[in-house]
Amino acid sequence: MATRTTVALEDDLDGGPADQTLHFRLGTNEYEIDLNAKNAGRFRNQMAPFIDHARKAGRGQRRPARPASVRQHSASIRAWAKEQGMPVSDRGRIPSSLIEQYEAATKH
Repeated sequence: MATRTTVALEDDLDGGPADQTLHFRLGTNEYEIDLNAKNAGRFRNQMAPFIDHARKAGRGQRRPARPASVRQHSASIRAWAKEQGMPVSDRGRIPSSLIEQYEAATKH
């Protein structure tokens, strides 16, 4: 005996058949709504002015990791500065003046 399961989308606004499911997010909440083509068009038209003025905030976009050579160079600058008795943080941006001093002192 065979079993057939059919999933029919129902428009969440008017109760008729739906053509698609739209996914959207507002604040920290994610939503989805099943709509027919007409209501989906209305939804997109209503959102258009806001989307036109918004910026994309892609998920999980992080700064790429710095290559090991760059990290090693920063570590060398920090070590040199500490040997010279110069104040330098263990993390964060190294002041450009300190980088210039390091490069001038270590030119071969």
